[in-house]
Amino acid sequence: MIHLDTNLLIDLVTVGSPHIAVIRAWLLAGEELAVSAIAWSEFLNGPHSKQQKAAVTSVIGGRVLDFDERQAEQASRLFHYTGRKRGSHSDCMIASCAMVHGVPVATRNLSDFERFVPHGLLLERVATVAA
Repeated sequence: MIHLDTNLLIDLVTVGSPHIAVIRAWLLAGEELAVSAIAWSEFLNGPHSKQQKAAVTSVIGGRVLDFDERQAEQASRLFHYTGRKRGSHSDCMIASCAMVHGVPVATRNLSDFERFVPHGLLLERVATVAA
């Protein structure tokens, strides 16, 4: 299983996104894709249509994983371990969900998540492709 960060959910509904091919390759290889409730909430902030939401739901197989007490505690530790960076708490929460499930988080925002790797995050790096 691979947890998708919000930027990849947005790529799924962005016409011409080169990252759709990466996600398609994972699916063809039999990977299950999931998102944390935090990344899902960020995606739902939109804008997107009902059809786009349905398409993304289909790709992730409805796997929106709850954010629970264990993940909240892990997110708080990550926030403190990485310098209490303003605006980073949602990234800490997304990372903690993947960490608690023992799976990588896939993102194009490498600088937002690389700081969590020394603390146990598995990171699936998705290269940003120039348009």
